[in-house]
Amino acid sequence: MPDKLAWIEEQLKELREQGLYNTIRTIGSAQGAWLVVDGRRVLNFCSNNYLGLANHPVLQEAAIRAIASYGVGPAAVRSIAGTLDLHRQLEERLAHFKGAEATIAFQSGFNANLATIPALVGKEDVIFSDELNHASIIDGCRLSGGRIIRYAHNDAADLERQIAQASGYKRAIIVTDGVFSMDGDIAPLPAICEVAERHNLILMVDDAHGEGVLGRGGRGIVDHFGLHGRVDVEVGTLSKAFGVVGGYVAGKSTIVEWLRQRGRPFLFSSAVPAADTAACIAAVDVLERSTELVDRLWENTRTFKTEMKRLGFDTGRSETPITPVMLGEAHVAQTFSRRLFEEGLFAMAIAYPTVPKGKARIRVMVSATHSHDDLDLALSLFAKVGKEMGVI
Repeated sequence: MPDKLAWIEEQLKELREQGLYNTIRTIGSAQGAWLVVDGRRVLNFCSNNYLGLANHPVLQEAAIRAIASYGVGPAAVRSIAGTLDLHRQLEERLAHFKGAEATIAFQSGFNANLATIPALVGKEDVIFSDELNHASIIDGCRLSGGRIIRYAHNDAADLERQIAQASGYKRAIIVTDGVFSMDGDIAPLPAICEVAERHNLILMVDDAHGEGVLGRGGRGIVDHFGLHGRVDVEVGTLSKAFGVVGGYVAGKSTIVEWLRQRGRPFLFSSAVPAADTAACIAAVDVLERSTELVDRLWENTRTFKTEMKRLGFDTGRSETPITPVMLGEAHVAQTFSRRLFEEGLFAMAIAYPTVPKGKARIRVMVSATHSHDDLDLALSLFAKVGKEMGVI
């Protein structure tokens, strides 16, 4: 009898041969500009810790105080016995920070999308989705059972055409990422908003990589474009620029209340622990007090991108701190990443299926925690490996 798992072994073998096998490295330190990775101290250009809040003393102290008061585990889902006064405080603070009517907090940004899309559309409905939307949006669309119509990336005119051609649906929603996580480009939200308003469709934006980055003091893409009150649903994450873990939905109070009643991760998955929730509140405190970290993030971003382009690297269409170093084939990106690590810089290769075949890259994540010396070292190492491999 053949081994019932032989097909998996064969697939794993093919991934290794094609240079697509994902090697998981192990972190042995707190997040920051420098990390201990697989036992080595290396310069970190790989994390989503945009503002350095993942190891910020104000957040650490808030988490410790919360453990002393509430313990370590939530012991229940939010809808039964898991909603703490801290959860309510976080939701109120986020609504004020975002300039939204209301917010609801979830365990992750991924869960926020899985909760929201199926709660708003079903089998008789249609979803107009950007072709490069995040996997969590794709999975949320699939779970809804609605018809999925993809429009060309960041193309409001094609979105308009797709809407005009669609028929036979009860309700419809437009869903887009705010900042696209692999290319670092920004959705043309004003144009998409105009399309949604012309057709009276719900508009939802996932701003996971815009939170803490775009807008006044990191208030996100809706604030960046001045679209308050015109975007129905704004999904955010607390796991990137906010430095902790969790997600949320900000927007119309009617939608938020509906998600409390029908958002399945809210109803059926345990609440975020008190320590994480308190740390998220502290992150809002830090961002409301000063724009210093956001300003430093953008200063570092401009410096790094300018010098990378001067060296001859292709950084794609990025408009944000996400800086893809385009290398083409997966094996080239894997080798480049490995050589950087050997030289003391941690920046992972991204290849298919995360990005299309032939578009493999090193995705560099610039942070406010990087010093000028850190940036200079990183640029010198990219130049060294780039010349060694004939990329520049």
